[in-house]
Amino acid sequence: MLPKPNRLRVGSDFNLVTKTGSRFTSENLVIYVLVSKSDQSQAGLIVNRSVGGSVSRHLVSRKLRHNLATQLPKLNQNLMLVVRVLKQSKNYTSEINELFSKINLKFSKNNKADV
Repeated sequence: MLPKPNRLRVGSDFNLVTKTGSRFTSENLVIYVLVSKSDQSQAGLIVNRSVGGSVSRHLVSRKLRHNLATQLPKLNQNLMLVVRVLKQSKNYTSEINELFSKINLKFSKNNKADV
């Protein structure tokens, strides 16, 4: 479960991140990322009906929230993330790890350039 301060809940924030943020893709996931003005990283999920029925979508959401809760503290910056699920998979952990390493790489380069 994501702690309350780490949850992205407002629709306008979802729109801002998905429309103007950087996009990182894998086979089953797309993660949109934007630098956050808050003091903590925040994440939100978009799980479409194409993934399956209500029960399977909620199962996917629970698995992803668990993975995100372990990955958010490892980010180099405070970021807003929106994770869009494209297809159902048994395990998203490897994809999340791969995408988070790409995100850290990109945003750590931006940090060094700003300094």
